[in-house]
Amino acid sequence: MNIKSRIVVFGSKSFVGSNLCKYLKDKNKNTLFFSKKECNFLKKSDVQKVAKKIKFNDKIIFIAAKAPAKNQIDLEKNIKMIENFCLCFSEKKFKKLVYISSDAVYADVKKITENTKIYSKSFHGRMHILREFYLKTFFDEKLLILRPTLVYGIGDPHNGYGPNKFIRLSLKNKDINLFGKGEEKRDHIHINDLTNAIFKLTDNNTLGEYNVASGNIISFYKLAKFIIKNTNSKSRIIFNKR
Repeated sequence: MNIKSRIVVFGSKSFVGSNLCKYLKDKNKNTLFFSKKECNFLKKSDVQKVAKKIKFNDKIIFIAAKAPAKNQIDLEKNIKMIENFCLCFSEKKFKKLVYISSDAVYADVKKITENTKIYSKSFHGRMHILREFYLKTFFDEKLLILRPTLVYGIGDPHNGYGPNKFIRLSLKNKDINLFGKGEEKRDHIHINDLTNAIFKLTDNNTLGEYNVASGNIISFYKLAKFIIKNTNSKSRIIFNKR
């Protein structure tokens, strides 16, 4: 009997998770979604209950996190979450596990590839490095790790340095402050492109570790200039010493 795969999403209320769940619903996929309310990964009892609902043909997408991790407490909570997942799911039979990581795991170099050294001084980067290690230890034979670059799009609650913050400032005609002369270059990926990539790579037999990016690298100065122009804003670009 051919049983269709079900896509199970943990972290369904996060920015990426909520957009992914909407995308999957639009595709009429067989799904099961869990937010923190349905499964708090800091509580082992919650995780044990949810683990019982998992079927052998399920494909799991793990996005649940305290993100961004800004300090040691955040880091420890995120590690506790992944520990509980590994302990409660290690004996479960399921088809595939997709972990949404981050390019923050890499050393700060001009061009990042999958072969770039894994090294980070930030709490957020170290959190994902440790989580990836745990998951490889338990689920390496069915694990897909995706490392998206900076994500932007409508509804993103984060206000980090980059597209989302610049757009919000520009729409209010407020000045955009850049580090240095804004010469640093980054790749930014739209949430719609990311959700499409996650779905396609989950739906096929791809395993391993992959970066998810637009392929277009732009300086923060050019990004700010583009946003101001296209929002007809009166914002000014302010250069700041580091």
